[in-house]
Amino acid sequence: MNKPKIFRTRYIPFETVDISSDELLYIDENILITRWKAIKPRADISGGISYTFLKEGIKISRFYDAERRFAYWYCDIIDVKYDRELDQYTLIDLLLDVKLMPDGTMKVLDADELAIALEQGLITQEQACRSLKKMDSILQSVYNGTFPPAVCMDKKYWEV
Repeated sequence: MNKPKIFRTRYIPFETVDISSDELLYIDENILITRWKAIKPRADISGGISYTFLKEGIKISRFYDAERRFAYWYCDIIDVKYDRELDQYTLIDLLLDVKLMPDGTMKVLDADELAIALEQGLITQEQACRSLKKMDSILQSVYNGTFPPAVCMDKKYWEV
């Protein structure tokens, strides 16, 4: 399994971070699964497993606390760019996020950032619309009881 380069780009604050050091667990044309440690360690997050659905533009992460216990699911809504020559993925954060706690509590995050990015011309109307549609898809999956996707429940990737 060849290991591609992976970058994460955010608009607010604007930054591009090389996350290629994340451990690659699996990759095919549909999904990229990585294990990672928090870039900026926090008391509530030590690391996790991320399932990047390359065609859907959704990254679902299983976050762990400092004691390596499951803390929550975190869904990033993204655009994915792939450069075949460089074998490089760029995951572009489209700002909206969904956080799902083990007790079923759900929060939609960063809608204000999406509005600011659109007002300031940091993202296009098309990107904002994609972000909203993908968020709705995640919410519908939660409401219908089909979240998380089956691959995210495969315990062979869960060890942090």
